[in-house]
Amino acid sequence: MIDFILNNQDISTDLPSGMTVLDFVRYHKNLKGTKIGCREGDCGACTVLVGTLKGDRVEYISMTSCLLALASVQGKHIVTVEGLNMEKLTPVQQAMVDESGTQCGFCTPGFVVSMSGCCLSNEKVDRPSAVKAIDGNICRCTGYRSIERAAIHVADQLAAKDLKDAIGWSVKNGFIPAYFNGIKARLQAVQPSNHQPTTSNGVTIAGGTDLYVQKHDTMHHSPVHSVFNDEELKGIRIEGDHCIIGGACTAADLMGSAEMERLLPALKAHLLLVSSTPIRNMGTVAGNFVNASPIGDLTAMFIALDSAITLKGAAGARSLKLKDLYKGYKQLDKSPDEILTSVRFSVPSKNTRFHFEKVSKRTYLDIASVNTAIRLEMNGDTIRESHVSAGGVAPIPKYLANTSAFLAGKPISRETVHSAIKVMNDEIAPISDVRGTADYKRLLLRQLFFAHFMELFPERFTLTELVA
Repeated sequence: MIDFILNNQDISTDLPSGMTVLDFVRYHKNLKGTKIGCREGDCGACTVLVGTLKGDRVEYISMTSCLLALASVQGKHIVTVEGLNMEKLTPVQQAMVDESGTQCGFCTPGFVVSMSGCCLSNEKVDRPSAVKAIDGNICRCTGYRSIERAAIHVADQLAAKDLKDAIGWSVKNGFIPAYFNGIKARLQAVQPSNHQPTTSNGVTIAGGTDLYVQKHDTMHHSPVHSVFNDEELKGIRIEGDHCIIGGACTAADLMGSAEMERLLPALKAHLLLVSSTPIRNMGTVAGNFVNASPIGDLTAMFIALDSAITLKGAAGARSLKLKDLYKGYKQLDKSPDEILTSVRFSVPSKNTRFHFEKVSKRTYLDIASVNTAIRLEMNGDTIRESHVSAGGVAPIPKYLANTSAFLAGKPISRETVHSAIKVMNDEIAPISDVRGTADYKRLLLRQLFFAHFMELFPERFTLTELVA
């Protein structure tokens, strides 16, 4: 059985653990406010809030229910738009009315749910963060300005929110129904680890953000074992001169980590290029790696960090470099029973330079045509050590071994950059597909390689100087 709370209702179900929350709420609970749009996590029409008991409070984040397995919501509080309704419109709903934020209305519930997450958040909400909260919701009618105005109006009303008791304050001020005050006690009675569906014959998933896109019909009826909430696979910590990240950490965990911000100050900006808020709340580090997409953004970043991974299975645990995990298109040096439990990389020093670049048809909420990352260890103006990765230019996430070796020992100069590009072109093999021709991808990688050095050494390079 899977036990959780749906809005104000206690749920205990023996339906397939691979069924999505979207299908459960629509077809088994007749809650039709959660819409079926893309079923790929892109449109946000199916957005729900997921509350997790952490210590002495419940923390809520937005997720796309079309990719969220029932197996992953054991011990959670799931909130659909119906769970926000009261006798009169909430301030969030009223803001959408006042600012003419809806036309056809199909996307409106998702926007309302995402904005309502700001009310429940234990973080300070300002105008930019309120607009950012709806970055995973797409509207085909309004042009967004009216919806952004509604989000800004909500942010202004939340300026006085009590961050020590966001739920109590939001109930008192009419943003959410009163039943939210009792959710913490009810979740305490539903142990997250109890009744967790497991099977030796099923599918192991974390966030499921790729599996449900590729294999929805198969996953929907599968017995699923979710490791998404496994605390042993969470956490970001420093041990000696290494940073160790649990495989079930999400992109949002990386963005919210003070340790990661200290080690890699630009990482948060890089991660904003990765999907949207609801997907970053779901997509895990390990999932991105074992998905083996040739254009995985996190994969490119961590290959360039010269990371190592730990795999654990029936035969025990073993370690290997992330770059060595990939043997061919979607082929891994990994047995079916092994789980990627953690990734680790050397703690950057004051002489470390790290950068990530990506080009896609849309700046945000899109898969890369080409991506690339670089880590340089400097000795004055000389590159002591180099690690370069690229995606979209080979059947696998590519570690540019020859380019990395070439850069080591070279001075920072225009000649070094141009010579490295010649080496780089000999070790990539892009193909023409829907994201661009092979020649176009070569051009993109060259330009992104220029961008690495322009961003890391702005005092040395401009685009004109590099391209000339």
